[in-house]
Amino acid sequence: MTTDLVPLAVLLWAVTYPSRAIGLLNPAIDRLPRRVLDYLQLVGPSVLASLAAVNTVIFLEPGGRTTVVVGLPWLAVAACIGLVAWRKSLFIGLIAAVAIAYAGRTAGLP
Repeated sequence: MTTDLVPLAVLLWAVTYPSRAIGLLNPAIDRLPRRVLDYLQLVGPSVLASLAAVNTVIFLEPGGRTTVVVGLPWLAVAACIGLVAWRKSLFIGLIAAVAIAYAGRTAGLP
């Protein structure tokens, strides 16, 4: 396992955390239209899904061919999105996605 993506994770945190904290810092955010608030709630799962898509959907083989790979990250993202839609809790969805990814990597799955 490498730590090449740690700076990217820190950058993502630096960008998404303030956008999520706007509600705590500005009480007037409740006056925003409901559609805008719904959109802001989906920032976390969309970032997670885009990271999974970039890392797993298109795999470039050494010969120059591309293949579509659907594996463990897609299961984690699907679980996250499903739980967020069902329970309306981003925290529960992200915890489930991390648990699935951790269990799969521990089991040796790609």
